[in-house]
Amino acid sequence: MGEATALMAAQDPRQLLAVEVHPAGIAALLRRLEEAKLDNVRVVEGDAVDVLGQLPERSLDEVRLFFPDPWPKSRHAKRRLLQPAFADLVASRLNDRGLLHLATDVPSYAEHVLVVLREWQVTVASRPGNRPLTGYERRGLAAGREPVDIVARPG
Repeated sequence: MGEATALMAAQDPRQLLAVEVHPAGIAALLRRLEEAKLDNVRVVEGDAVDVLGQLPERSLDEVRLFFPDPWPKSRHAKRRLLQPAFADLVASRLNDRGLLHLATDVPSYAEHVLVVLREWQVTVASRPGNRPLTGYERRGLAAGREPVDIVARPG
């Protein structure tokens, strides 16, 4: 609902591009940005794959995927956002020092990500202090799920 994005925008003066498919999430984010008087976020309604495909190659410093739908059942794993084709698309949009930062609290999703990114330079860590807690993450912590952050560079 935009809470983490607004916090990141307040911490980081660079331009952020927030991609959201749900109108309610967009409305909540826009309200938060207006209340905080933040003007460094551009919001796009759409699917992340489509939006990334329209951006110029090597144009992004970082792609952040915080708690994407894990599709935990094995028969649904093909629906996960981070698949090899999406990883290739992200790699083509990141600049030479660009990073992919993913956070999840589902161990099978983290394992899946490590397989997909096996040719990337990968670091697995606990939540860095500069990443705000998301609403989803708070609920997961309350349920006893421990988040993991995966930060990776192509190649």
